[in-house]
Amino acid sequence: MNSAKALFGAAMLVAGLAQGAAAQDMQFFRIGTGGTAGTYYPIGGLIANAISNPPGSRACDAGGSCGVPGLIATAVASNGSVGNVNSIAGGALEAGFSQSDVAYWAQTGTGLWEGKPAVEKLRLIANLYPESIHLVARKDAGINGVADLKGKKVSLDEPGSGTLVDAKIILEAFGMTEADVTAEYLKPDQAADRMRDGAMDAFFFVGGFPAGAIAELASQHDITLVPITGPEVDKLRETYTFFATDTVPGGTYKGQDGDVATISVGAQLVTSADVSEELVYGITQALYNETTQKLFAAGHAKGKQITLDNATQGAGIPFHPGAEKFYKEAGKLQ
Repeated sequence: MNSAKALFGAAMLVAGLAQGAAAQDMQFFRIGTGGTAGTYYPIGGLIANAISNPPGSRACDAGGSCGVPGLIATAVASNGSVGNVNSIAGGALEAGFSQSDVAYWAQTGTGLWEGKPAVEKLRLIANLYPESIHLVARKDAGINGVADLKGKKVSLDEPGSGTLVDAKIILEAFGMTEADVTAEYLKPDQAADRMRDGAMDAFFFVGGFPAGAIAELASQHDITLVPITGPEVDKLRETYTFFATDTVPGGTYKGQDGDVATISVGAQLVTSADVSEELVYGITQALYNETTQKLFAAGHAKGKQITLDNATQGAGIPFHPGAEKFYKEAGKLQ
């Protein structure tokens, strides 16, 4: 009896030690996204699921998780690019989404970050997809181009967002400042609500299309997707090389019959140089696993563009060593 008790006790001890080891092996990884009405949040959820592999998960080749063993990643709603970069710098997030322009300014201490300490440890994991700059107007507001915004009620997005920065740059390209419009600083879903009530003429949004808040608004209200094009934009792109020409295809939103010319920035997944090389290598590997790629393509319209071919495009800041190692092995970096 005593020997049976001893064996049982030893077995329980081993099980306890194993559980303790598993708990110790668990890592939590917070990814800052954006507002819940935008594109960052659902894409962040897809990525968090793809790179997670909690203890006890089925193996990848058995139809289970293809993420990093022991990793539990979560997508966190946030104020967007600027807020995410600040949270990474402060240690409140392990990674986050950022527009390529914002990441460049932060890492180099220029532009938006001029006069503030540069976030020198900011590193790139992957370029994900192009983010189109949407300028949405009420159909009856008489806004057919950027120049028509003068004197109108316009939301430039909330403070701390990359959209606000880009909206100011676009206004400047057309000879305007915030003082030339009745400026408000709202998230796109809040701006859309104001537009439904007739209290907003137009709003800016930077993100992948179709954007949920705009699609919902277009299904209930007559809107115009305003082109951002012309010689002013050509000149703007000479100064700000991180902008690319882009097109929102006709039919993306209800009532949008033709293609609309605009500009875009890259949506990027960034982190800190302080995150371990091994972990970031595993995350990058998980992102471009064949199974993960199918999940991305099926999970969101922009998921189809999160590909290995796009991953190293438009890198304005240094890659994290873990990501760089993976891309070199994959033949995407020299």
